[in-house]
Amino acid sequence: MVNRTDVRLELMTGDEALGRRTELMDLYREVFTGPPWNEGEGEVADFGDRFAVDAARPGFRAVLAFGDTGLCGFGTAWTTASPLPVARSYGKVLAALGPEGVDRLLAGALQVDELAVAPHARGRGLAGRILDLLCGGDRSWLLTSTGAPDAIRLYERLGWRRAGENDGIVVFTNPE
Repeated sequence: MVNRTDVRLELMTGDEALGRRTELMDLYREVFTGPPWNEGEGEVADFGDRFAVDAARPGFRAVLAFGDTGLCGFGTAWTTASPLPVARSYGKVLAALGPEGVDRLLAGALQVDELAVAPHARGRGLAGRILDLLCGGDRSWLLTSTGAPDAIRLYERLGWRRAGENDGIVVFTNPE
């Protein structure tokens, strides 16, 4: 169990975060190989590869949370390109919001790509603290799976608004 006051948050650039890539992959494995995500070692390796590319994106930032046993949470984000790329889940986002919604809500906004909190560190407000520092009051958005009700409840509890839903994903925008 992690106490709220026992966690130190660090805002990092891409180069700084890349130096922690192995630790991030270890925590990603701990968080995302269990339900509801059920990712395998291939997806963990894919995250490591994506992270190396993502860290070089314009506007990239990461927040890492350290407790007494090491890394216990992280979040990554970058500035959303316009037009929206076609890779990853962007097609589902475009289908959920339409071109006008993407332009109005997402273009130039901060895209939260990953948010992970170790199971032993949950229930203490850490995810909200990571998001607050990561987003820094900037216009932001994220998506999650419709099959992740705990994540959906978390974002709603933190005041994020549902902007759209399509084909297994929910798009949220941050409170303004």
